[in-house]
Amino acid sequence: MSRKYVYILLFLAFVTAVAAWIYTLVLVKQLSNSEKHRIELWSEAYKEIQQIDINQQISPLLLEIIKSNKTIPVILVDNNGKIISYSNLDTLRTHDSTYLYQQLETMKSQHKPIEISLDEYNKQYLYYKDSRLLTSLFYFPIIQLIVVIIFLVVIFFAGLSAARAEEHQLWVLMSKETAHQLGTPISSLVAWVEMLKMMDFDQELLKEVEKDVRRLEAVTERFSSIGTQPKLEIHDLESVIEDVIDYLRIRTSKRIRYKIVFHTPDPPHVSINKVLFTWVLENLAKNAIDAMEGQGLIKIIVSEENNKVVIDFTDQGKGMSWRKARQIFKPGFTTKKHGWGMGLALAKRIIENYHKGKIFIHYTSPGKGTTFRIILHKAT
Repeated sequence: MSRKYVYILLFLAFVTAVAAWIYTLVLVKQLSNSEKHRIELWSEAYKEIQQIDINQQISPLLLEIIKSNKTIPVILVDNNGKIISYSNLDTLRTHDSTYLYQQLETMKSQHKPIEISLDEYNKQYLYYKDSRLLTSLFYFPIIQLIVVIIFLVVIFFAGLSAARAEEHQLWVLMSKETAHQLGTPISSLVAWVEMLKMMDFDQELLKEVEKDVRRLEAVTERFSSIGTQPKLEIHDLESVIEDVIDYLRIRTSKRIRYKIVFHTPDPPHVSINKVLFTWVLENLAKNAIDAMEGQGLIKIIVSEENNKVVIDFTDQGKGMSWRKARQIFKPGFTTKKHGWGMGLALAKRIIENYHKGKIFIHYTSPGKGTTFRIILHKAT
């Protein structure tokens, strides 16, 4: 499901919720007016009955009006506020005067009393409150709104998950196609290296060429691994980092210096996929070189905290604002003039999805460099 359709669904759900809420409020208003009219009619009937002479017969219509109120709670009080009668209250609690006067206070807060003037000196007041149906209907829009909000949140996150899944699938297909396309030229390069070994060729130079061919094979394996659960093995982190830096040191400018520091009692061992993990380190190094414009110090400090291995990868580059730092791992985001913005996004996926670790910007400041921090679980 694309984000476009997610937003359309969210909009339609919101419009439907608002329309239903407004319609329910209209129903509440109509029912409230209807109950008010019924109580006014009830009070008039009661007044008529009170004024009928004891020898006169009460009209069946008046009795029917009095009996018709079976849902609206009412309390009748005299001039002094003493309760005379009541109706439609909890019969199990009406023997308790405290309960009756609590209900009376509730009625006073909801509606103005209806005055029943029997004569010049005798007045009574009829209090009432909303029926259970009206109360339920009044709270229904609120409940409905909460349900709709939950529904909108579910749709939103479901849409995001679907979009991410679609994006992930695209990455997998691109990675596997890249690996496939690299396969043929790499096979040819391997054959050429073997032929050069049999000729009178500079063996030292040939060793470096062979390393590059093996590196291409490793790159191909990395792309092939995207989308599948890689196999993790226990490795000595010190040797892994040193291998990566040794390879980069020969292939980068002499103005780039590297420093590796281990603040650990023993070389830590971690459970990693070496092919993918070394790619992360290479990617961080290349980003650092670009940020320093080919000159400066790259410092790697390894320490241990709470049975976890912490790797700080620091450069002396341009740094960045925290506004950019918050977006640096998003696919497609890049600070370079030429780049796809996929390197750090893939690095995050490799460290967090495949190695169950963490990678984030620990420190950055414009003009003062950047420190990326990787946290891995120490192998036991």
